[in-house]
Amino acid sequence: MKKHRTKIETPGLGQRIGKVFRLAGRVIVTVGVIAAAVLAVRFGSSELGQRADAAPTPDAAAVIPVSARPLVQEAGYLVTRAFIGQVEPQRTVAMSFELPGRLNEVSVKEGDRVERDQVLATQDTSLLASEKTRLVASRDAAEAQLRFARQTVDRSRELSQRGFTSQAGLDEVLARQDELNARIAEVDASLENVAIRMAKSRIIAPFAGRVTERLVDGGETLAAGQRVLELVELRKPQVRIGLPLEVTEDRLRGAMIEIVGAAYPTRLVTLRPDIDPVTRTRTAIFEIEAIEQPAFGQTARLILPEIVEANGLWLPVTSLKEGVRGQWTVLLIDPEMIVRAATVEILHAESDRVFVRGAFPEGTLLLGEGPQRVTVGQSVTIADQS
Repeated sequence: MKKHRTKIETPGLGQRIGKVFRLAGRVIVTVGVIAAAVLAVRFGSSELGQRADAAPTPDAAAVIPVSARPLVQEAGYLVTRAFIGQVEPQRTVAMSFELPGRLNEVSVKEGDRVERDQVLATQDTSLLASEKTRLVASRDAAEAQLRFARQTVDRSRELSQRGFTSQAGLDEVLARQDELNARIAEVDASLENVAIRMAKSRIIAPFAGRVTERLVDGGETLAAGQRVLELVELRKPQVRIGLPLEVTEDRLRGAMIEIVGAAYPTRLVTLRPDIDPVTRTRTAIFEIEAIEQPAFGQTARLILPEIVEANGLWLPVTSLKEGVRGQWTVLLIDPEMIVRAATVEILHAESDRVFVRGAFPEGTLLLGEGPQRVTVGQSVTIADQS
């Protein structure tokens, strides 16, 4: 059996040399590309540097002129507290008849002005007039009998003195005279009762005012105490306001009350000593002193000034800037004319200014209008200091 030998061919010398040359060519090309790139970068940097050196240097930023004002510390601030109340009349009366009867006439209507002692309504008094006539006639009869009894007494007394009549007869005519006097007094009392009932058959205004409500029209039969009219007094209306316990009478004297934007001078009538169990306030009653009186039922505001003691200063609202974590800052100008920021605490705010507390270095000024034009650390110059 014959053995086969495997023949392994090895590359020749020429092939090896060709591979080496190809590898070397690649290396040379790569190195050339890198060198060209380096030269291009150096050339570009040199060109940019020459152009930068050739460009003119910009001028330094100009110092911005700003307005400033000194920081004026104050020991407190004035606030106004408002308390709400309502305008009401001094007196409101529900008018009615004291006795039952048929309504005859109501002489006023809603909205009418009335004077004191003016008759506003009347009841039918025909029965009372008839009763009065009967009583007057009874009294006249009793007086006629009394005149005759007096004459009889005089004759009996004269006859008794002469001895023609007994003492018993004289006593009898005297008793008759006393009985007639008592009867006349009884009739007079009945007549007075009729006069009182006739007076109570009229509703008379207890004060000058205005009719606010009319509940009947006329002709009805009314029960005793049934409401007919409602009358309010127009003179010097009042305002009733609940106030905190710390408010004293001295602070309320001369206070002003606002009603629909108009201010009215007032006079303190009373500050009640008791406390309202619901609101826990004391009721103050004021009397409005004005020619043009407000309408009843309008809302009134009592304005009380109050000084709050606190070290701080007033700043315009426009000077505030919102800082980090909800804090407020303002821009200041230090003695070196550099803009600085300072954190402040707002104690009281109004529509166009705030009262703040903060640490302000000595000699600093508050930046005026236009704080958005500058930034912290910027140099400024003072153009206007107020």
